[in-house]
Amino acid sequence: MKSEAFLFAGVALFFLLTDAAYIWFAREPAGIAALSVSFGMASVISFFCLINYRRRGQRPEDRPGSDIRERSGTIDFFPPHSGYPVLTALGAAVIAVGIVYGVWIILIGFGLLWPGVFGMVFQFGDREST
Repeated sequence: MKSEAFLFAGVALFFLLTDAAYIWFAREPAGIAALSVSFGMASVISFFCLINYRRRGQRPEDRPGSDIRERSGTIDFFPPHSGYPVLTALGAAVIAVGIVYGVWIILIGFGLLWPGVFGMVFQFGDREST
């Protein structure tokens, strides 16, 4: 992650220099705000990558002599078949149709969307974490 930290630090430096030149020559508030936010976001990503490198060290893909199996292991829990994603998609589609045809259809869409979202969130809430 060290190389990513330096990469984003270079991007942040570019946005900082561009922002300084833009402030000096253009003095336009929207561009100044956009370049300042871009500098801030690149700085945060660079800081995050640097802190993770300091905490965890080099990743296997950063070392030339590493093996593929060093990254193997349990990835995550993938749920079995569930009807909640279909219900959520149906609710979102009805909301989109309701934007065109009327507010009362939007209310029906939210009536379909919320149970789907809550079902997906809480379906495996009682599952034991491994």
